[in-house]
Amino acid sequence: MAENKKEKISELQYIKGVGPVRAAALAKDGIITQKDLLNYFPRDYIDRNAISSLKSLAVKLRQDDLFESKPIPADFSLKNESIVIGQIAESEEKHFGKNKKLLKLSITDGSGGFANIIFWSFTDYYKKTYPAGEIIVISGRPELDSYGRINFHHPEIEKFHPDDEKSYREGRILPVYPMTQSMKSGKWNMRVLRQVVYSAIENQLGTIKENLSDSLLKKYKLLNRQDSFRILHFPDNIEEVGKAKFRMKFEEVFFFELFLAIRQKSSKASEPGIIIDPKSPRARRLFESLPFTLTKDQKKVINEITKDMNSGNPMNRLLQGDVGSGKTIVSLLTMLDVIDNGYQVAIMAPTEILAEQHYHTIIEYIEDLNINVVQLIGGQKTKARNQVLDKIKSGEANIVVGTHAMFESNVEYKNLGLIVIDEQHRFGVAQRGLLKKLGEKSLDKAIVPHMLVMSATPIPRTLSMTLYGDLDVSVIREMPLNRKPIKTKVIFESQLPSIYDFIKDEIKKAHQAFIVFPLVEKSEKLELKSAVEHFEKLKETIFPEQKCGLLHGQMFWYEKEETMKLFLNKHYDVLIATTVIEVGIDIPNATVMLINNSERFGLSTLHQLRGRVGRSELQSYCFLATKENYKYELRKKEVKEEERKAAIIRLKTMEETTDGFNISEVDLKLRGPGDVLGTRQSGLPSFKFLDLVKDGDIITEARREAFSIIEDDPHLRKPQNEILRNEVITQYKNDKLYFDIA
Repeated sequence: MAENKKEKISELQYIKGVGPVRAAALAKDGIITQKDLLNYFPRDYIDRNAISSLKSLAVKLRQDDLFESKPIPADFSLKNESIVIGQIAESEEKHFGKNKKLLKLSITDGSGGFANIIFWSFTDYYKKTYPAGEIIVISGRPELDSYGRINFHHPEIEKFHPDDEKSYREGRILPVYPMTQSMKSGKWNMRVLRQVVYSAIENQLGTIKENLSDSLLKKYKLLNRQDSFRILHFPDNIEEVGKAKFRMKFEEVFFFELFLAIRQKSSKASEPGIIIDPKSPRARRLFESLPFTLTKDQKKVINEITKDMNSGNPMNRLLQGDVGSGKTIVSLLTMLDVIDNGYQVAIMAPTEILAEQHYHTIIEYIEDLNINVVQLIGGQKTKARNQVLDKIKSGEANIVVGTHAMFESNVEYKNLGLIVIDEQHRFGVAQRGLLKKLGEKSLDKAIVPHMLVMSATPIPRTLSMTLYGDLDVSVIREMPLNRKPIKTKVIFESQLPSIYDFIKDEIKKAHQAFIVFPLVEKSEKLELKSAVEHFEKLKETIFPEQKCGLLHGQMFWYEKEETMKLFLNKHYDVLIATTVIEVGIDIPNATVMLINNSERFGLSTLHQLRGRVGRSELQSYCFLATKENYKYELRKKEVKEEERKAAIIRLKTMEETTDGFNISEVDLKLRGPGDVLGTRQSGLPSFKFLDLVKDGDIITEARREAFSIIEDDPHLRKPQNEILRNEVITQYKNDKLYFDIA
């Protein structure tokens, strides 16, 4: 193995300008062959027509000040990296603290603007390396200081070689490659790297093979693969870079969607489903007796579900809907349809209290429909549990409502035709699979039960099309007609006394309130409010005449459930809690949510917390309490620039909208797909070019095309699809678990 690596390193070391030391440095970053160099793409370009002058950059930064702008711009970005070219006018060292110093380089560019580059460490090295008079290229995040001057803190700096400067003046576009620490240590600089990549392009470009069919290239006006690689490394103009990136983005997401389409098709082909007649007397009776009118979205989703269940294939559908959007009644009408066809239904929730809420809600709706509903939860006594198990086994139980206890090995279902899973993100794939297997075991024929998974955590459209590309996705966006939008306002701590008075007024109307704190007990490191610490104070000094409860994550599960039941039954007027209430039961009577230190919470958490109120026709309110003059507080030096911006965007977004899908789009922009979904669970490939935030149109087109091709040619056997078949086998050869087209 070691000899092999040595041979590969030697392939690069004989390229002019490389040598053994530089080749070894590239190897540390996984660049071993010339083809690896071809796949090491620029992160940016130095383009004379696009480079900002320091004067214009200062104007742009003032316009981008999110502290002042209202509302938040739709195209906001936290990553405001800029490239500028300037000359070092002077170098100045400043001493501070005990034996500490900083280096400030003053930069001018002839535009009338200027900037400072500030180094807080390695000052001697930078002072020696970058003397006054040197022309440099600066890549970094510019900030405006309190005097309106541009500062760069430890940016990437490249000396502008006379040859590069000449090319730049002539209008040539220069690629800027990622420069890792191992490359810098291995004596690489940007100019040498450009030269070496250029050699690799000349030697290896002919080996780049096309992987898209001629019909796709023509239909979407895509550049061929060789031209795309050449342009991405050494473009003649910036417009063709856009075309090359479009081609690579399309290729990346197209083959992933092709893989998902094959997986979905093969799954449906191999698993026959239960055919459910959509004519259901019980569902019709419930529908006609409802005291409200279903929204257009609810009716659309019901049609999608009934079509699925009548198709002969097992339904595998994700139902997304914001908190309070009416997913429960949709699922209940679906359950009645399945029961009228002679099958049993199971609905699983993540907590016992949520399962109990479903149990009581279902009983309330179907009390006149002769339906037997049972509960199966972990905390039941043995005698009661055995009685429930007997009813499930015999088929006497039409609907089984429960928690994790539902997929234990001693549970025997009878003709389980539909599995409904609430808050699906709280369950693993394996847990859902166990329940599905028990369902298959309960059926007389070799058929598969239908699966409906529900989520009150909205997922942005672009992620739904990728992450859930092999699932059918339904969305309820409309809220029920009797629901009033929750009034949301950012408040400062000095305003808390008036908010407390407001809460007391709401309690006088027989309403209830949540007060949320970010920690359980006070932390010395974080100056955040603590639920336990403030519970006594609020109970004794602020709300002495009201009944206060406490709920936090360090309580035992049965203590949490008991506290929430007491709150639901109006034993408490105010519940002081941590984010443990983020996902919980409905408290229709709660009309106020007060969130302390709100600038410290993520956007998704803020939205879920707000969703604990506004669950009835009553007007509800959400107050986001933050430090006095928070915009100045967040400007402190110890808070990173992107964190300052993100905090402002989160709070302003919460004030501006109650739409969970809009909020999820902003959250995706702020945190990226890995953090929104959890990198470990996301199942997404690592895209080099595709931006899941901005490239929704490309994803839509690629998905439509991929699924259309597989619908027509499930195994890619037709001659025109041979090139696609070869590529998808190459890319997904380790995924035999899901499909096999080889």
